[in-house]
Amino acid sequence: MQLTFYKYQGTGNDFVMIDNRERVFPKDDIALVEKLCDRRFGIGGDGLILLENDTDTDFRMVYYNSDGNPSSMCGNGGRCIVAFARSLGLIGNKTTFIATDGLHNATISTDGIVSLQMKNVDTVDINAEFVFLDTGSPHHVQMEDDLSDLNVKTAGAQIRYGDLYGKTGSNVNFVRQDNDHTFSLRTYERGVEDETLSCGTGATAVAIAMHAIGKTKSESIDLNVEGGKLQVSFRLHNNIFTDVFLIGPAEFVFKGSVEC
Repeated sequence: MQLTFYKYQGTGNDFVMIDNRERVFPKDDIALVEKLCDRRFGIGGDGLILLENDTDTDFRMVYYNSDGNPSSMCGNGGRCIVAFARSLGLIGNKTTFIATDGLHNATISTDGIVSLQMKNVDTVDINAEFVFLDTGSPHHVQMEDDLSDLNVKTAGAQIRYGDLYGKTGSNVNFVRQDNDHTFSLRTYERGVEDETLSCGTGATAVAIAMHAIGKTKSESIDLNVEGGKLQVSFRLHNNIFTDVFLIGPAEFVFKGSVEC
């Protein structure tokens, strides 16, 4: 089978994108997904995303981690699939689509900045040394003074596979405060099992966590990730974080075909 693919990236978080509206992709072939995401023997990507038809929205997003397994919501992937959908002529500058965690609204500007509405967050688990919350994917958030020299893969794996989160594990974010509304972060992603240059649900989790523990009073947070800059905005109403938006660039990299 000759498979056409598209490569997109959002602040360095990169994805193999496939138009699967004709249902040509073997969705249960974990080994194939893993091979396509392999950076040495495949196309290379932090994940693979299928764009499919949906009866009630503009399209459906199906996301796989680079280990080949279906996964929870990916924020940067969500922004990238919006750019992909526009390139296919499915949408204009606004869209509503369905993903594993529910409905998402988004807008895309002429210069490729995507503003993606994330799920509301009504539970933030605050502990002495970390915060845990779910922003479409589970995230452990903890402050780290020496962020630049931290071995994120080692430290993240210890938490991800530790006693806190059991078999399902968690993504892990290490955070440094830069000013009253800006934070830098580095993220270990489960499923990739390594540090990625950016994580959209992680950036969202960090912004909400920092507000929840009083590190900032702002409801518009700037995030410095290894692959660029993101912004997260929200409203806190009745102890629920609503109108949560992840904002940043989504860029086409290249198109190709591969024999599967």
